[in-house]
Parts: sequence; C-alpha cells; structure tokens
Amino acid sequence: MHEGDDRDMREEPRGQETTAAAQPQGHTADDDSELRDGGSGTGIVTAFGRQLKLLRTRAGLERPEFGSLLNYSGSTIAAFEQGRRVPLPTFIDRADEILEAGGLLKALKKEVERAQYPSFFRDAARLEAGATALYVYAVYAVPGLLQTEEYARAGFRLQRPLLDEDIIEQRLSARMARQGIHDRRPAPLLSFIVEEAALRRPIGGRAALREQWEKMLRLGHLRNVEIQVMPTEREDHAALGGPFTLIDASTGRRIAYTEVQDDSRLYTEQAKIRELETRYGILRSQALTPRESSTFVERLLGES
Repeated sequence: MHEGDDRDMREEPRGQETTAAAQPQGHTADDDSELRDGGSGTGIVTAFGRQLKLLRTRAGLERPEFGSLLNYSGSTIAAFEQGRRVPLPTFIDRADEILEAGGLLKALKKEVERAQYPSFFRDAARLEAGATALYVYAVYAVPGLLQTEEYARAGFRLQRPLLDEDIIEQRLSARMARQGIHDRRPAPLLSFIVEEAALRRPIGGRAALREQWEKMLRLGHLRNVEIQVMPTEREDHAALGGPFTLIDASTGRRIAYTEVQDDSRLYTEQAKIRELETRYGILRSQALTPRESSTFVERLLGES
C-alpha cells in the first residue's frame, strides 16, 4: 500500500489522527466501525507503559536492572513506561516472560504494534493485514510490501523533518512486519502497478536499488502476486491523479485508500470505489504485463 510505501516515510502529521484524516466517505461513524481501531494509538502505548511499570515494580526490579535483562538502557525502559516510545513485539514477549505477567503484556501486543505506524496509516494497516486482496498503484517509491529492509531504511532517513533513530527503527520494524502478508494462508491476491520512475529512483544508492529489483523479481514469482510496470513513455495513462489502493476486506467489503501529503482517506462510497476500480482496470491494460514487467526489471539489473 502506498501509505508509507510512498508516504509513511515521513514524520507523523501534526494534529491529524487516522480517525479524522481517514474518515470514510459517504457513511456515518456507526456504519464504519470496522474501519477504526477503536482508540488512539497514543492511549494504547500509555496504557501499556503503565502496566509495564506496575509489573516491573511488583517484580522488585529497578529500570537499569530490568533493562540489562533485555539489552535495553534504563532510559529506554523509562521511555516505554512513560509512553514516549513504542516497544517492539520482541521486547513485549520477553518482558512478559521476565516479569511473569502471564500474557498480560502480550495481550496488548497487536494494539501496541499498530501504534508503530504513523497515525494517518493505522486504520489502513489494520485493513491491509486482514485483506483477501490488495490492488496497489504506486507512484513515488516501490510499495512497502515489496521493499527490502535497506531500501526502506534509506527512505525513512530521507524524510524531512528528520526522524529520530529510534523512530526510524520503529517504523522499519512495522513495515517489515507488514510483509508477513506474503506468508498468510490462504494467500491473499496482491496486485501492484509501479511507475517506472519509482523503480529507477536510487533510494539508498545503486547497490540497494539492485537488491530491491532482485526482491521484486522473487516476489513476482509467487502465484498470488502480480507486479506490473507502467512505462514512463506510455502516452495513455488512466491515473494521473496519484497513487491509491483498493482493499478487499475480510468481511467481503471493498474499500479504497488514498493519500497525499500525509492526508489520508478511506472510501466506502460505492461511486468512488467504482471510479477507482475503473482506473485500476484501465491501468492494468496500459501497463506492461507481469511477464513483460519481469523482463523489464531483469533488463534494469543487466544495465546496472
């Protein structure tokens, strides 16, 4: 999804929460409860931090002592407890075991994990994780579900204003976790149309770009994945309005996601969805076929 494929490579937008920025179009809030995560990501992280502190105190451990058991500094433990940083899933698992929490911390893991995403992408990330099919049109960068770790990290480092190193690692972990969709069974249908210009942009340098092309070729061989390249030289182009994603939710409902300059929207209105479906269908006919696209990427590798 182009979220941060193209956009979550930036700082969270000030004053924009997903429930506002991604307000579904054409439905009331009650109608669209499936689209919302049920609360603020910041609130979940704060609640987790309070539980962590309570359990650590009960265990009779000071922050530096507890941190040393997990290879974290005492100041990082303090940041987790105060809700200033989002812990990684691996930290949550180990902390639950060390503090003998009986699964209390692990029970919050999925909600905390969602808080790793920029606020404007959290609802879309949840829908993506349970989707039966995704149709992604990417303009600015290789889609996040196809990215290598090095390519993704380089993209985060390019953001302005600059992101702190811990935020970069947090966002990187979240993006790589999203790629677990490739291992899901039953496998969802994943369709990608990527602009040639995005494929040629050397984010992270030439070596990182080569590695990125190689990963795209590997993923393109999966039976449930189709990757198509939209050549720059094409005169006909059905989607000059920008990137978008169509999501087939597990409920059987189709939802559209668009994003520009950190302003994201989820659409459930059928007229809007049909409009984007039409564009995507025409784009598929205008782009190279999956086989032609593989040949195109192989040619890029040969030329580099």
